[in-house]
Amino acid sequence: MFGGGAHYVDTLDAILEFVEAHSPTTDELVGWHRGTFANVSSRNSIMRRVKYLQQVGFLHRNGEHWQLGEVGREYVQQDDTETLLRIMCGRNVGFRSLLYALSAGSMSLAEISDQQLNTHPELGWTRGETDMAKQRVNWLRSMGLVEKRGDEYGLTDDGRHFVEDAVVTWAKSDWSSTAADTEMGAGTYQTTVHARSVDPEFRATVLSRHDGTCPISGVDHPGLLDVAHILSWSDYPEHRADLTNALPLSKTHHAAFDRELFTIDQDYRLRVNPSFNTQSDLLKRTLVDRAGERIPLSEVRLNLEYVAQHNAALEWV
Repeated sequence: MFGGGAHYVDTLDAILEFVEAHSPTTDELVGWHRGTFANVSSRNSIMRRVKYLQQVGFLHRNGEHWQLGEVGREYVQQDDTETLLRIMCGRNVGFRSLLYALSAGSMSLAEISDQQLNTHPELGWTRGETDMAKQRVNWLRSMGLVEKRGDEYGLTDDGRHFVEDAVVTWAKSDWSSTAADTEMGAGTYQTTVHARSVDPEFRATVLSRHDGTCPISGVDHPGLLDVAHILSWSDYPEHRADLTNALPLSKTHHAAFDRELFTIDQDYRLRVNPSFNTQSDLLKRTLVDRAGERIPLSEVRLNLEYVAQHNAALEWV
């Protein structure tokens, strides 16, 4: 988009206002761009951006004239960041997961590019190239949700506000742009935990941060993994979308964790409830026989204060 990385929305607003008012022909739209934006002259460059807005649904071509598309009319009518974010998330795979990832800390463009590919390999970008990552983060910057900090990008206060309730709100919305459920990808379907819907993009982001594997059992099939919260979902709603409060566990181990049959200490060692008695070979092999063993978790992936707070409520720890 013209106007620089932090002005995508201003540019979009100006284009939609002009098109709504004048229903221009292509030549008129190109001429308006040249007269409105500095250093814009190439017709091909202008039309690439116009066609992108057409693909998203902001613009619609009717014969020789350009008009607002269905999405464009909706955005102009609502004129708010939430509507625009919903539109962009619904038409860009992985957009929501980027917001979740940035909530855990600032990232460089290379890290953002890798995060998007790790969460959604179907994007098909070439690793090491950052053009697409830059476009995505610039849309979020122009919405006031992300800010540039040196060579990295992080969430603004407004961005954090959007993410706080997103793990529930977005699960109940139609913002999904992921592939079909039958592909069984990390984020291709809605996950329900104790009758609570979890945004599939949050789920996909958690799984990608942990290489799509339960660190306790080694289960690596996405259809058999849940997102477990260290500080519980029901008691700590403010931490539901906090990536440092979440890790992937197999469905069996998630249930065992929630029932306080085991925990993880601040050294990432497995602690097993001494009253836990089982005849299951699986549970013996993955829990009972591994008591005291350090599990493979990077120290940057969980908030150890959350771990300590969780364990303080367990009488047997």
